[in-house]
Amino acid sequence: MRDRTGRAAAGLDWRLVLPVQRADRAKTRLLAPDGVSRPELARAIALDTLDAVCRALPPGRVTVVTADDGAADRAREVGARAVPDPGRGLDEAIRRGLDDAALQVGGESGAGRPAPGWAVMLGDLPALRPEDLREALARCAALDRAVVPDAEGTGTVLLTSTRGIPRPRFGAGSAARHAVDATRLDLDLPRLRRDVDRAEDLQEALLLGVGARTRAALGSTAA
Repeated sequence: MRDRTGRAAAGLDWRLVLPVQRADRAKTRLLAPDGVSRPELARAIALDTLDAVCRALPPGRVTVVTADDGAADRAREVGARAVPDPGRGLDEAIRRGLDDAALQVGGESGAGRPAPGWAVMLGDLPALRPEDLREALARCAALDRAVVPDAEGTGTVLLTSTRGIPRPRFGAGSAARHAVDATRLDLDLPRLRRDVDRAEDLQEALLLGVGARTRAALGSTAA
């Protein structure tokens, strides 16, 4: 498939940045079930997201930006890059990861290399499957810039660009901000679009099917 400029929609060398907040500061709006540690649950959700991403893409094309030792250790274990969170908010963390990914691309010069595609995904998608991300990126590949909103349609779960590094504008209402210069894709991929911020979101994710770490963190409450 080709877009209106004639650019091939396949064969992009995707580089994905995954910011992961330190577990003790993550998901403060999420009321964990009785007996479940919110930090442990938040880390489990992030690691399930990371594992799905690294099964969808070559792990060396994934950059995890985090101050969480557990997330950094897991990133290195699976072959992803781990860079420190500068501690100046989500957008700055994402920019740090994109800068690192760009340096890696710049150091891999060679004729015939596929063009890079840039992607940002947040680490709160415990129901994500590798095939969901691959399908989403295939749809995004034909567009200069794309944004996939969350299940509510207001936040952003995936931001991509095939024309240079994207500009992150995350936070409440980010889908509308990203859609100013990106094509909005309301994809029929509920597992990819179900981010988790509240207990209700977690229940929906459980119905879709969450990863092994999230199930383990929830224990008997996941039944």
